[in-house]
Amino acid sequence: MLYIVRHAEAKPAGQGVGDEARRLTPRGRDRTRDAAAGMAALGLKFDAILTSPLPRAKETAEIIAAAYPDGAQPQELPALVGSVAPADALAALAPFARNQSLLLVGHEPQLSGLVALLLTGTGDGLQVNFKKGACVALELARRFETGAAHLRWMLTQRQLRRLRK
Repeated sequence: MLYIVRHAEAKPAGQGVGDEARRLTPRGRDRTRDAAAGMAALGLKFDAILTSPLPRAKETAEIIAAAYPDGAQPQELPALVGSVAPADALAALAPFARNQSLLLVGHEPQLSGLVALLLTGTGDGLQVNFKKGACVALELARRFETGAAHLRWMLTQRQLRRLRK
């Protein structure tokens, strides 16, 4: 299984803070904690957690990992920076093919392109509205082969938060 999460709500760029330095807002952190509890309530487990090195994605991944005290800790994967082409990001995942359950945390529009590539074989073969904090679950028939994945579900952060109860 491959789980893909878009980073949570972050502070806007500006006022001396560039896009690459943006961090989560307090609301983004709170909502991510609640969504992570919903993920745990669903019984999700991760053999590895890979995150973009940008602060807002790293914070999102760290909050999710904290909901799993004995679970995997986030590892940075530079290919998950949103400016990297989905096909290149997919190629960078090859060393992680042995994992049964993998969580990726990153940015738009890369994540939508990655989901489309895995499901349809082309990065623009599917339009995905990937809201902040949303999670997509893909079952991979063959490890990271384009067009070979199956969509199991897609939940918004709000839906994940509701599952925690």
